[in-house]
Amino acid sequence: MSILFPLVRPILHAMDAETAHHMTLKALKCGLYPKDRKQPHPSLKQTVFGLHFTSPVGMAAGFDKNAEALDGLLAYGFGFVEAGTVTPKPQEGNPRPRIFRDAKSRSVINRMGFPGGGADVFMKNYQSFRQHGRHRHGIIGINIGKNKDTAEAIDDYTALIETPAPYADYLTVNISSHNTPGLRDLQKREHLLPLLEAMKTARAKACTQMKVPPLLVKLAPDLNVDDCAAIAQTVMDAEIDGLVLSNTTLDRPADLPGDFRSQTGGLSGPHVRHKSTDIIGRFYKLTDGKLPIIGVGGISSGADAYAKIRAGASLVQLYTALVFEGPGLVKRIHDEIADLLKRDGFRNISSAIGADHK
Repeated sequence: MSILFPLVRPILHAMDAETAHHMTLKALKCGLYPKDRKQPHPSLKQTVFGLHFTSPVGMAAGFDKNAEALDGLLAYGFGFVEAGTVTPKPQEGNPRPRIFRDAKSRSVINRMGFPGGGADVFMKNYQSFRQHGRHRHGIIGINIGKNKDTAEAIDDYTALIETPAPYADYLTVNISSHNTPGLRDLQKREHLLPLLEAMKTARAKACTQMKVPPLLVKLAPDLNVDDCAAIAQTVMDAEIDGLVLSNTTLDRPADLPGDFRSQTGGLSGPHVRHKSTDIIGRFYKLTDGKLPIIGVGGISSGADAYAKIRAGASLVQLYTALVFEGPGLVKRIHDEIADLLKRDGFRNISSAIGADHK
């Protein structure tokens, strides 16, 4: 698949973006993925959240919303995959078209609105993977969100914590999507602290006799200095396990084509790279490096990933760059990070985390 991607890409990019995405998922489900079993360089191995990662490079949430193609994604060489966002009930999401690509800037705007089959469909697919998948022991995070029409967000989030908690390797609370009305208001302390406390209670109740998965929060990149300080204090007070930084941005840089820039939704790709890296560094310092961070946003090379690691990320995730560069990007990033670690005298990736602040 990685070798063929340059030939397949023009065909995929001639399609509507969402149709191309479904075609890719279908190919992964049918086993059309690379069979290379070469492991990443040993310097990339580390333990985070008590989990043993062979690679710091993961697949971001949003690609596999219904946990349909986890086997194929892990076969690409990802060290972990974050599935979802899953909501309690099925929902259609926003009207199509709702994903837009710009090949020149290698950017994407989406206003999906958490479409998916709901928790029952998700868990059926997830359990099937855990029982029968070739890579069933791989690390899988589950990203959870609320249904658009749910009045009390806390009800949806606690219900979702209870359902997958005994089975997930980690859980990510998505309160930072642009595309569900009012969702980002949950980032405010007066909403966030009781939400996190309720979810921790639900997690403890669900996991009395099984493993307790780490609980992470995914935040927006569009937070100001005061927002970041308040959230950092809140997540430390709530004693959660980590952060995912960051989601897509509402920014619209002037150099984007006008028809693309005018689309509503969250922008991903190179234009969010520095904003994401900056907010990683800010939260790393605000939390004294005590909370592991998964860095997301604009990564298209080992250098991009390494910048986030040096800023304070323990792990990183990709998505948008894969749309334009294909699955071969994963191995390339592995090799480039290993070379950069060697260049800077780090024997292991753990030593490089937050190096810019030391």
